[in-house]
Amino acid sequence: MERITPLVLLVSLLIISASVVNQTRADICVDGLGTCENCDQRCKSKHGPSGHGDCDDRSTGVPMCRCHYQCEPPSLTSTPLNTCNGGGGLCSVNCPQKCCDINCALKFIGGSGMCLTLGNTSVCQCKYPC
Repeated sequence: MERITPLVLLVSLLIISASVVNQTRADICVDGLGTCENCDQRCKSKHGPSGHGDCDDRSTGVPMCRCHYQCEPPSLTSTPLNTCNGGGGLCSVNCPQKCCDINCALKFIGGSGMCLTLGNTSVCQCKYPC
């Protein structure tokens, strides 16, 4: 059975719990970025200069960084809808591509997922309509 180190487990839990869906404002996405350290700078790095990061401790009691950014415009080759990106946890032998896709569908309305490898870690990247 595969062992997950406590740090990897903590990071994956932060990714899952910090990702926030804002479906009341159709043209703005919200991405949970974990701790508040350099929140606005990390938001702009990840989502471009129009991104705006702020810290909120109301939902968890611990300040968490929320990044607000514009939806991606529709793509001619994929979906005709504006989309947001979100985290779906880690991909592994126990949770391959199909599991990632299901996790994204459960977490985000209209969501789908793709496993992406970053170094030695495979993460589940979700896309969902704004």
